[in-house]
Amino acid sequence: MTTQTLSAVLAETRKRFADAGLPDAATDARVLVAGLLDLSSTDMVLNGERVLSVREIERIDGAAERRIAREPVHRIVGFREFYGLRFMLSPETLEPRPDTEVLVDAVLQHARQLFGSRPGRILDLGTGTGAILLALLSELPGFSGVAADISAGALETARLNAQINHISERFSAVQTDWFAKIEGRFDIIVSNPPYIKTDIIAELEPDVRIFDPDLALDGGTDGLDAYRAIANGAAAFLSDDGVIGLEIGYDQKQAVTDLFLTQGYTLIESVTDYGGNDRALIFARQKA
Repeated sequence: MTTQTLSAVLAETRKRFADAGLPDAATDARVLVAGLLDLSSTDMVLNGERVLSVREIERIDGAAERRIAREPVHRIVGFREFYGLRFMLSPETLEPRPDTEVLVDAVLQHARQLFGSRPGRILDLGTGTGAILLALLSELPGFSGVAADISAGALETARLNAQINHISERFSAVQTDWFAKIEGRFDIIVSNPPYIKTDIIAELEPDVRIFDPDLALDGGTDGLDAYRAIANGAAAFLSDDGVIGLEIGYDQKQAVTDLFLTQGYTLIESVTDYGGNDRALIFARQKA
């Protein structure tokens, strides 16, 4: 195998992805090569003439084959950036995605208005990588948080991400089915729960259907099982002036809102994502 420059390998990888019909060939190639070589976007531009070793080329070639087989590029490199932090991935977790950042933004705005700089507690239900909780804790230095998940593997990944991002001292993890093993009250409860209808999962793109964990996808027959569990159980754990922040599917705003209204909550904000779809809802207790 002959040596090649970074630019040449990147161009070749991009062409392979395009020829394989991947919709974002250029982005995938750049993320894959940069991630495998631990290079920033600036490094990729400035070091195009760098000659790669045979081992580096072989590693990129093998990873490209995995992407062509539809394994998501961030799973191949093993991490993804979210809210300025780096999150390691595992088979038990979803990838934190940019649209979820709008939930973090909305929760932060309400937290700062309601609580100022006073200490507080956050509960993240179905935490996965811990991305939502750790992003919030990184911006709210007076807060501590509990990451809850039914998956032991997901919690192991979340603990690792807390360490990587230097937030371990304000982070704890509980393996639980929603609120079953949760104790105490929280100023903020957040969740990006499973919300896809069971019969839709088989129709998802292979990147999701094959590689994302079913536990993090399957929201039951109507996609609302997790929201029912949260709406029904949150009252015993939410402080009187607390808020609940939820990610939702693009067509679930009214259904989820109705579930929480029935349980005595008020919708105080609805947020759209970068594509203009309904993405996050913020609820507070109804005032007597």
